[in-house]
Amino acid sequence: MNTIHKNIDKRLDKLARHPIGGPTMWTVANCLTIIRIFISPIFLLIYLQHDSFGITSKGLPYALLFLLSVSELSDALDGLLARKYNQVTDLGKILDPMADSIYRISVFLTFTQPPVNVPLVFVFIFLYRDSVIGMLRTICALRGFALGARPSGKIKAVLQGISCFIIVLLLIPHSLGHLSNQALTAISSWCVVFTGLYALYSGIEYLYANRRHVQRVLIRNRKNATVAHD
Repeated sequence: MNTIHKNIDKRLDKLARHPIGGPTMWTVANCLTIIRIFISPIFLLIYLQHDSFGITSKGLPYALLFLLSVSELSDALDGLLARKYNQVTDLGKILDPMADSIYRISVFLTFTQPPVNVPLVFVFIFLYRDSVIGMLRTICALRGFALGARPSGKIKAVLQGISCFIIVLLLIPHSLGHLSNQALTAISSWCVVFTGLYALYSGIEYLYANRRHVQRVLIRNRKNATVAHD
């Protein structure tokens, strides 16, 4: 058993230490991050058009669980590999939260469709929060400094992941006729509301923790102000 573990560690080490195409930005960590972006439309298509893919209503929850598991696993591994093999880059700091935002907002938007039917207004909490933070990250990156993730943001991501899993798991008894449409919508909506409130808090906490960077973005220095008036 120890020999097998050692062989797995060696192969993983070899894979992680050699980025695709040589010493480029395409590290294994960044590739795992991009996987989440590509899974987003696949999740939507399977949810809405599962019959076209030969997936029954009873099999749909399990297909969605598989996609969620792959996405969440890639989210856990990309950061782990980046830190373990010293592949933490400014690109990764920007790409990872962007991929998380695209993937999770896409999933929650998917749940606004039948049979889950989460009210669309709840999802806008995530959309506005991530848009503001994403814009700040982008502007800061263009000015030469990258903003790292906050613990509250990581907790937010965990809560979002748990919320998504709960909703998909609820589809199992629903597909078997043991859970009504009204109960499915109500429980799912409460999950999204709770997660959304924490997401809102994490956004405010992020802005406060990075208030100095926010000031550098929003407030022009005196030299630029003088030039503008001239």
